[in-house]
Amino acid sequence: MEKRPFIFGLGRNVFFAGLVSLFMDMSSEMIYPLLPIFLINTLGASKTALGVIEGVAEATASLLKIASGWLSDRFGGKKLLMAVGYGVSTVSRPMIAGAGSWADVFLARFVDRTGKGVRGAPRDAIIADSTEKNKLGLAFGFHRAMDTTGAIIGPAIAFILLLYFTDNLRLVFLAAALPGVLAVATIIFFIKEKRRPIEVKTLPSLSIQSFDGQFRLYLAVIAVFSLGNFADAFIILRAHELGVRDWLIPIVYLSFNVVYAAVSIPMGILGDRIGLRRMVLAGFIYFSIIFAGFAASNSALHIWILFPLFGAFKGMSEGVQRAYLASLAPPDRKATAFGVYHAVVGLCLLPASIIAGFLWDRSGAGSAFFFGSGASMLAAFIFVFSEPRGLKTQT
Repeated sequence: MEKRPFIFGLGRNVFFAGLVSLFMDMSSEMIYPLLPIFLINTLGASKTALGVIEGVAEATASLLKIASGWLSDRFGGKKLLMAVGYGVSTVSRPMIAGAGSWADVFLARFVDRTGKGVRGAPRDAIIADSTEKNKLGLAFGFHRAMDTTGAIIGPAIAFILLLYFTDNLRLVFLAAALPGVLAVATIIFFIKEKRRPIEVKTLPSLSIQSFDGQFRLYLAVIAVFSLGNFADAFIILRAHELGVRDWLIPIVYLSFNVVYAAVSIPMGILGDRIGLRRMVLAGFIYFSIIFAGFAASNSALHIWILFPLFGAFKGMSEGVQRAYLASLAPPDRKATAFGVYHAVVGLCLLPASIIAGFLWDRSGAGSAFFFGSGASMLAAFIFVFSEPRGLKTQT
């Protein structure tokens, strides 16, 4: 474990992993808030097709998250897998820029998410390995804050480019490759992995049965929650449907990311103090309320209010969910554990997004968001009553 503090009492690997994510999210978020509009208005895709694109790409790529985590634990080489994953995602940017049909976008999104599948588990394991246990909430909160700072800068750059180049979406997509190149360069030159010898007897098992019951139960709860946590593309479509103009979409999305970044570190610290389990539960309940709000909203003003509130959920929940996972995972199988976690989330996004798209096409946006709200509340219920000690667990 890396002991020497670099910033906020955290190690240099935590800082530079955050910087890598800042650059990549700059790249991703230059594209993501515009992609649903590009697909539907320019390429003529349906909302169900949007769900298929997001769901299949995420779910298929998620299988790689298990493999990359397991390979990291078995052979080491977390840094190499990080660099390959971020590099593959960067290649997808010009593919989207040149897309002539929604099938081309599907391929590009598959390439992008494949890169994410390769990089996510080893990156999270490097962060966990570089952090003391009583600072896991802070470390993952810092990472989410850096990641989301990039998600603030990216839409702002997209907004400026769209104003200056008169709604040229393809140019924005092409320009998004540059921050991706910076992310890969940061990994190569600044991430320092301490390779540990792997003995044959300590090789990690790929089976989920190799983890204890508490870990498996947490994954089951995450799966229930993820079935209602469909792709954010539908939230962007909700904004468009309620009258937010296309050129303002990056700005409303930026407001979401500003709050996300602002609360990630404080919420991570709060999780360390009051218990990560309590914070995970609070996130489930809060998500349910916010999605009910999206379902019931009927004006653009509601969107401008709900997007920052949803950003608060992301900041209080995403890093804390991973930190809690790190506290449950065996030290020699952290990358595998994160791979399994990311795979569960990604695989559940396939039915979640297809169901959301189907409900939206058949019954309107409200039914899709109420479905998500209900799934999250069910996850909260299971989480409370599946642990005999309830909230007394302070891990």
